[in-house]
Order: sequence, then C-alpha cells, then structure tokens
Amino acid sequence: MDYTLHQLRVFLKVAEYNSITRASEDLFLTQPAVSIQLKKFQEQFSIPLTEVVGRQLYVTDFGKEIALAAEKILEEVEAINYKTIQYRNQLAGKLKISVASTGKYVMPYFLSDFMAEHRGVDLIMDVTNKTEVVKSLEENKVDFALVSVIPDQLKTNSVSLLSNKLFLVGSPKLRLKEKISDKKKFEEYPFLFREPGSATRMAMEDFIGRHDLPTFKRMELTSNEALKQAVIAGLGYTIMPLIGIKNALENNEIEIIPYKGLPLVTQWNLIWLKSKSLSPLAIAFLQHIEQQGETIANQFFGWTENY
Repeated sequence: MDYTLHQLRVFLKVAEYNSITRASEDLFLTQPAVSIQLKKFQEQFSIPLTEVVGRQLYVTDFGKEIALAAEKILEEVEAINYKTIQYRNQLAGKLKISVASTGKYVMPYFLSDFMAEHRGVDLIMDVTNKTEVVKSLEENKVDFALVSVIPDQLKTNSVSLLSNKLFLVGSPKLRLKEKISDKKKFEEYPFLFREPGSATRMAMEDFIGRHDLPTFKRMELTSNEALKQAVIAGLGYTIMPLIGIKNALENNEIEIIPYKGLPLVTQWNLIWLKSKSLSPLAIAFLQHIEQQGETIANQFFGWTENY
C-alpha cells in the first residue's frame, strides 16, 4: 500500500462527519479535491470504506476500523513532530483551554505573545458555556479553563487575570423617561437572558431574585454575541459583561443604564485541577501568565476602569 498522510487526514475527516462537504470545509479544500483523495485512498483496499444510501454517505464497519488506525498513525506522526521540536530545546505540544463564552474577548490577548514566541505549540481553545467548561475540566480534557465564577465542586488552583463587570444595558432607541422608578425599568420592555448553564445567566437571575425585580417578558439567547445584537436591535434590556460591548458603547449602539447594586463584579480566573500534573508546556504558559498577566491586562483592558 502506498497511501499518504494527506489521504489519511482526508479520510479521517470524512469518517468523522459522514460528509465530503463538511470534511472539505474543515480541511479548507474543495469538494472535488476531497473526493479525489478519498477515491485514491479507497483504491488501495479491496473492501469498501464508505457507501452511499440515498444521498447520504456512510462509513462501513471496515472503514471505521481503518479510521481508528488512521487516527493512531496521525497521532504518532504528530508526536514525532513535537519530539523533533523539543529536541531543539523548544516548547512543543498541544495547549488545551476551555473558555466561558464571554472569555473569548479575554483569552486571546493572554495567548498572543506566548504563541508567537513558541511556534511549536498548537492551541485548542473551546468556547462554550460555564457548565460545559467545568465538565471539560472535570473530565481532564483540558489543561486550563477560563471562568468568571470558580466552581465549588472542584478542587482547583487559580490565577486572576482581570475584573469582570456586568451592567444593565439597552439600546438608546429604548431610552426610558428620566423619572421612571428603577423597578419600572424592568417592566417596560422584555428582559433578555442567556441560556441555562451560563455564568452570566446565573448572575442575572441571582441579582433579579435578591432584589425581587419584576420582568415584563423573558427572551433567551444562546451566546453573548446574540444577546448584544438583540440589545442593539432594541429587543429589550439585559445585564451583560462590559468586556464584550466596547465597540457597541463607542458607537452609541448600546448604553449603560445606571441601576442601584450594579455593576456586578467578578474576576476572570484561569483555573486548573489541583490533582493535574501539568506538562512542561502548560507550566511554561502558566509562568507566562504570572509574569506578563498584569501588563497584558493593563494594556488591553485598562479601558474598563473608566466604567
């Protein structure tokens, strides 16, 4: 047999998605290019790797076995590449981080210089809600997690990166009368929520519950970006992190509405399990954060102190 690593990668993606279209998108290749590589790979086996039923492509049982073997081969090749880089006394490997959704506005700035300095490091950053972040940490799928609320159920170490301020915000289109009472602000228009499991949602519900605030109607959106766009469009009001609305504030698309007890202030924390044996790569990144974290926070997020 004379298959190539490229063919293995292509087949593995096709097997993962059961789709040439999705595989081509993931690999940044055209569909014909994926089809050609899949055909060349298939020609080296007398047993079908895939089959088409109706218009849907499926991987055969034999194909699934080959996909597992292909995954192991590619992992070994990746390990060889990392060892080669390490032999030159350079950091190499995968750095895996799970990030609470609003943290996507934070984490890249703390990674940029580190990734630029260590070219042999591959980054895997999963952006999701707090529940999934904690789950990935608990199941040891990641090295670090970025959260605004440290989970009580896990024994973790942490490093604080910067403060996280949450304000009541709305569109200037919905500006309320100056003399309206605080509670009435929550009755005039729908209140927009993040999905269950989100740290922002938890903070909002806790604040509303503690102050016994009425809400005219609730709408639920599954990301802070969707929440921001809904506010800009004038769908209603919400409480959301300042870190994600800088441009919207500067463009007068969103305004902060003063409210007693706000902003809510938490901290963005980089956390990891106490029981985890950190790799040399993870230790190096942690040292980078400890040495450069304050400088990065001041340089890129100093503007938040004005609010």
